[in-house]
Amino acid sequence: MISLRPILVSKYNQPYSSKTLITCHVKPSKEMPQKLLHSNISRRVGVLATMTPLLLIREETACGLDLRMVAPEQTLEEAESGVENHAKALLQVRDLIESKSWREAQKQLRKSSSLLKQDIYTIIQGKPGSERPPLRKLYSNLFNNVTKLDYAARDEDASRVWQCYDSIVLALNDILSKL
Repeated sequence: MISLRPILVSKYNQPYSSKTLITCHVKPSKEMPQKLLHSNISRRVGVLATMTPLLLIREETACGLDLRMVAPEQTLEEAESGVENHAKALLQVRDLIESKSWREAQKQLRKSSSLLKQDIYTIIQGKPGSERPPLRKLYSNLFNNVTKLDYAARDEDASRVWQCYDSIVLALNDILSKL
């Protein structure tokens, strides 16, 4: 039988440390796997029991998680210098499309587009707030076409691949001219 007994320690109740302690007592038995399967512990309680110490121990974190898409050490200057090379790498997928190497085209497309996506997003974040919405729309249009091209290459639909590639070229020229 499993029993979880959280012991919350606050600034008013500090027996040994200022961190939250959670203990788990397990009685060994032969039927333990079945009892674990039929346990009354919900997922929510289990997640709370495991995540609470992680969230409470870090005192310097104000928001919890940092969900930005900017590369950790990437500066605006690095993004601006890399965007041209990554755009050229994205357009080099054309050679693989012409040879109908669909899997290799998908791999190259995913690699180059992820780097380009990171660069463009960093540049957009560096722009003033009034300039961001139109750039985000162009950004969305470009990478929606990249996704469509990926799906078309997976389906080996040559006409749709070329249609998506042409849309990518137009969208890429459009967004690079405005950055």
